[in-house]
Amino acid sequence: MTLPDKMAAAARDSLAPRPCHFRDLGLMRWGAAYDLQKTLEQRRKRGEIPDQFLVVEHPHVITLGRNAREANVLAPLELLDRLGIEVHETDRGGDVTYHGPGQVVGYPIIDLREWKRDVGAYVRGIEQALIEALAGFGIRAERSPHKGETGVWTGSGKIAAIGVHLSRWVSTHGFALNVSTDLDYYRHIVPCGLTKPVTSLRALGCEATREEVIQALKAPFSGVFGWRLENTENL
Repeated sequence: MTLPDKMAAAARDSLAPRPCHFRDLGLMRWGAAYDLQKTLEQRRKRGEIPDQFLVVEHPHVITLGRNAREANVLAPLELLDRLGIEVHETDRGGDVTYHGPGQVVGYPIIDLREWKRDVGAYVRGIEQALIEALAGFGIRAERSPHKGETGVWTGSGKIAAIGVHLSRWVSTHGFALNVSTDLDYYRHIVPCGLTKPVTSLRALGCEATREEVIQALKAPFSGVFGWRLENTENL
């Protein structure tokens, strides 16, 4: 093979979809999902596994990112405990957020050295994939033009929160998309430190099921991150 041929082949290979293992974990407590992410993160760093895309639904939990202000948790811990809402500090970026039944939470574990070594581009990529998926349900969503308002927004409020962590260019954490979430639980926090409304697919009149939303996420995420998704149940 001549040098020009080798260069052309390398260019084609760089555009070829990379394998990514996809898992729907169902309902899982936040702590167990965090531990799983950390295990997969270490394996990804060692090159033992390809990129991973986990989706999960959590029981009620409030998480505090690295930039969280305690004042943004509005309810006393005793009340949250009585309501069955766990509280965890975590290493993702961002402020305070809520996870609970009716959300699709996504945890992409990506080695960005094989995509783009750019944290900002990675967050924008997650936003873009979510915007495209929502468009399939007739929901017009967009990024906010304002600094500090990461996530995906509609005219009725924020529909998806994003917070990520990177270690040696491997990502953990990700996004939380409100599908049929009981939005009343947000009264216990200042979501992402912003006194702005939140919304959900259901609140916008979309009756899509969790399974339909998960299926709708696959193509946009594959397109943005150059994946060939492979369903797997192996850990």
